[in-house]
Amino acid sequence: MNIFNKENGFALLAGLSCVAGFAPFGFFPIPVLALAGLFVLWSRAATPRAAANLGFAFGLGLFGAGVAWIYVALHDFGGMPMWLAAPATLLFSAFLSLFTALAGYLQARFRVAIHWRTVLVMPAAWVLIEWLRGMIFTGFPWLTLGYAHSDSPLAGYAPLLGAYGVSLAAAVSAGLLAYICLSLLRDPKAALHDIRPRAALLILVVLWAGGALLRNIAWTQPYGAPFSVTLIQGNIGQDVKFKEESLDDTLDTYRRLVMQNPARLTVLPETAFPMMRDEVPQDIVDQLREHAIRRNGDVLVGVFERDRGGYYNSVIALGASEDAFAAEQPHYRKHHLVIFGEFIPLRPVFGWLINEVLHIPMGDLARGETQQAPLSVAGQRVAVNICYEDVFGEEIIAALPEATLLVNVTNDGWYGHSYAAVQHNQMSQFRALETGRMMLRATNTGVTSIIGVSGRVLQQLPQHQLGVLQGQVQGYQGTTPYVRWGNLAVLLLIALMLGNSYWLGRKP
Repeated sequence: MNIFNKENGFALLAGLSCVAGFAPFGFFPIPVLALAGLFVLWSRAATPRAAANLGFAFGLGLFGAGVAWIYVALHDFGGMPMWLAAPATLLFSAFLSLFTALAGYLQARFRVAIHWRTVLVMPAAWVLIEWLRGMIFTGFPWLTLGYAHSDSPLAGYAPLLGAYGVSLAAAVSAGLLAYICLSLLRDPKAALHDIRPRAALLILVVLWAGGALLRNIAWTQPYGAPFSVTLIQGNIGQDVKFKEESLDDTLDTYRRLVMQNPARLTVLPETAFPMMRDEVPQDIVDQLREHAIRRNGDVLVGVFERDRGGYYNSVIALGASEDAFAAEQPHYRKHHLVIFGEFIPLRPVFGWLINEVLHIPMGDLARGETQQAPLSVAGQRVAVNICYEDVFGEEIIAALPEATLLVNVTNDGWYGHSYAAVQHNQMSQFRALETGRMMLRATNTGVTSIIGVSGRVLQQLPQHQLGVLQGQVQGYQGTTPYVRWGNLAVLLLIALMLGNSYWLGRKP
């Protein structure tokens, strides 16, 4: 696609500026303004192909800067040479940009008055394609527009419509701003006396005020008494994590930190024990189990498991809930695996990449069951999710309303000192908002945090440091509208917006 002209250059810069709206920067108005700029450019595009080019350029700026941390995983820890890792990262960003190009093309196909296309078609097409990006090829919902609003007034829509609903509110805001801008550019004097731009401004104010008011609603109720938790951040370097000579130090680090920090629920990161569960030394198992039983609680440990189905990325419970490593021991097995990182599609074609180029350990894991009951530990029903499973809101709600607490264990050490971990933590904030449950995050190198039902981070450890996060948390019960509807509600809204626009376009 041709991006070498002035308009596409503006779109590229607008997409680039969007990154400032996400963690760690958090300037949430910027993506709305950037998207409004793209909508103005789309409204002036001569053909659907030109609109697609603008969308592609915008996406290249957004993803090229926003997911550049892929390079760290490929080069620094995957062992891919720079001359191969850099173009691979660029190609991945270009692939993601095809989705924003598709949004541009789709909205341009609607022959409807510009005010309807700007405030209805463009926002609906944008969010529809975001949802598609979160589904196809196992999904990659990173940098979905709504996530920039984890701490903005629009976050109030998350318990109703989820992250994509917040995206829709933000995109409609961008459409309203774009329409006001277009009216002023076309005829400033007439725009000041035209009721439609003023109505657009009023709708914009109401939309944001409504989100702020919704943030004050308590959608769920406390379950049981508050209890103590300990989240352990081992800070085991990714370059040594899976080396046999480092294994004893790793096990001793986690054993020592658990024993020194009593809590009713202790959570270790993803694959904290980088070995098979039946290979964990029995003396460590016994110490952790006895420590938890003294507190009438449990320790959740990230470890690999194997059985007849293959090898699994798992979390197991040690303590009062079950006998340690008994056949019926509570466990959770990761279901949503990372493509190329944890499973290899078309192994005859791509197997060499994982096994010979990237040297990713356990790069071909088996999937856990789609439906897994919450773990009954520490007097709560805990919905565990591993790694980037928590970026898929429609999957997290599968354990609700039974679950009273969410726990994410992850290892974002693959991405070094990039923005990946803080972006990941921001998405976890939405899972708390959507479900009305607290979210506990235990990570290897960060971000280890306790997130409240409001979606706000209550406590957090500094990244890339050995640390222990202690706090008091509360279980919750009840059902938010998003838990009941999932993404169906926002998809119906999008269908209504596009359907109504299509009908308006066909009117004589």
